[in-house]
Amino acid sequence: MFDLGFGELLVIGIVALIIVGPKDLPVLFRNVGRFMGKARGMAREFSRAMNDAADESGMRDVAKTFKTATNPVSSAMDGVKDAAKSMTNLDPDSETGKLAKERDEARKKIEANAARKAAERKQREAEEAARRAEELEASLKAPDEAAAPKAAPDEGDKPA
Repeated sequence: MFDLGFGELLVIGIVALIIVGPKDLPVLFRNVGRFMGKARGMAREFSRAMNDAADESGMRDVAKTFKTATNPVSSAMDGVKDAAKSMTNLDPDSETGKLAKERDEARKKIEANAARKAAERKQREAEEAARRAEELEASLKAPDEAAAPKAAPDEGDKPA
């Protein structure tokens, strides 16, 4: 809207300080801020109302049609996408359809086998981790038992 740089804002601030005075300057800036907020709100509301009116009248559909008409590359790409979709919808009784079905079944078997192997690997890793944890716990207990003082036999228990 307005193109104001730092220099222009500085000049405006100095002029406002001289004209209004330092005592009333915060009140002036607060009122200007409120006014700008109200103006932005009204502009946002106006823009929203215009967009709603355009939606109701179908102007966006017309604009979209004009954009596709003026952009031949996009229209060509849409044609290619439609052709690719028709190629993927195969007749299941044709040779290509049968091969596609076989490939799909093979893909599912491979995915199932890979999932099974991954589950077995994770189970093996979990067992190894549990075994390692038990070994570490046992090694922690062993030094504690060795460091603990053994009870000395009583003097009365010694043979004389």
